[in-house]
Amino acid sequence: MRFQTLYILSSILLQYACTEKSTPAPDPLKPENGKAVATLAAPVHTSMLLFNGGNESIYHSFRIPSIVKTNNGTLIAFAEGRRWSPSDWGDINVVFKRSTDNGATWSALGEVAASGAGTWGNPTAVYDWKKGSNGRVWVFMSWNSADKAAWSDIKAWGDRRVFASYSDDHGVSWSAPQDLTDSLLPPGYKWDAMGPGIGIQTVADHPGRLIIPAYGRNIYSDDNGTTWKYQLIPGGTDEGTIVELLDGTLVRNDRPGTTEWNAAKRRRKSVGTIAGGFPAWTVDNALNDPKCEGSIIRYNTDAPARIIFLNPNSTSQRCNMTVRISYDDGNTWPVSRPVFSWNTCDYASITIAKGGYSSMIKTADYAVAALIEINEDVHNSATSNKSIEFHKFNLAWILNGTPEP
Repeated sequence: MRFQTLYILSSILLQYACTEKSTPAPDPLKPENGKAVATLAAPVHTSMLLFNGGNESIYHSFRIPSIVKTNNGTLIAFAEGRRWSPSDWGDINVVFKRSTDNGATWSALGEVAASGAGTWGNPTAVYDWKKGSNGRVWVFMSWNSADKAAWSDIKAWGDRRVFASYSDDHGVSWSAPQDLTDSLLPPGYKWDAMGPGIGIQTVADHPGRLIIPAYGRNIYSDDNGTTWKYQLIPGGTDEGTIVELLDGTLVRNDRPGTTEWNAAKRRRKSVGTIAGGFPAWTVDNALNDPKCEGSIIRYNTDAPARIIFLNPNSTSQRCNMTVRISYDDGNTWPVSRPVFSWNTCDYASITIAKGGYSSMIKTADYAVAALIEINEDVHNSATSNKSIEFHKFNLAWILNGTPEP
């Protein structure tokens, strides 16, 4: 009887130790036991409307999400706040909200960049956990002046510029945006865009290196953002994500450009390094793409190591948002689950279309936080308010009973 009692108590303590908990995330160089987290936790998926187009502050619409987590567990969600319409052009600011309880509640809306009537856009954030006691959050942004009201107005180098802002207090306050165009916009570039989404800080190769995916290049820093450089990569894509593999190599998983997308409506992939470059793009036949941004994160490095990917699983419409898991550094995606339980692709029978651009990060309680765009009037998208939902789901929910390696 004594042995049986001790066995039961030990089992309870082991399950409590491995279950997801609301505590700050560990040092990224010391990953937690990811298998126990996945197998012992109950499935959880919650959601809320986070950036409410037409009903929040001065903004008609919110688009282009980005989300990061700081070393005390704070989540910072960014978006474009579009003042007068859902258009990509016009008076657009980069805005944010913060959560200090793993996404249960959020702060009021704040602004990172809002000066003038031009377009501040494509927020692409990265957290430098090695910078000082609080770490540093960087947000890279694209900017163009108010007189650029269409693609055809972008005619010369510098019409689209590169800016960055940072916070050393977990997103409470932000530095004035710094113009980095002279050093980070390649010669001959007219059109340009950051990300959008998030960057990474490397763990395996050049630990601590910051990398921001950008149009036609990777922007990186090896000195905590004191200086930034860029590395050109092959053309043919126009919105990029990046993730580090277990061996320290990097994967760019991008949206194809128009010509490439017409040839194959799938994501594009290139595996390389900052020092050695990136080869020509290959087609990832497992990942459908409706010519839309996607998001990718490294969840953990201990066995089974996981990469998680999210995008609209369609070749024609921004719908059917699907989260996937890869156990072989993004070569295959054996586990997938739609984020929404109803058919978001049947535009004829729905009013609100859920799907579009997204951004993900791992939370301090071992779940995945995801920002997902929604269109509040799919039948009048030219004037419809655009908003962004916050979703939080754990590994057990994604797996939905599927056994892992």
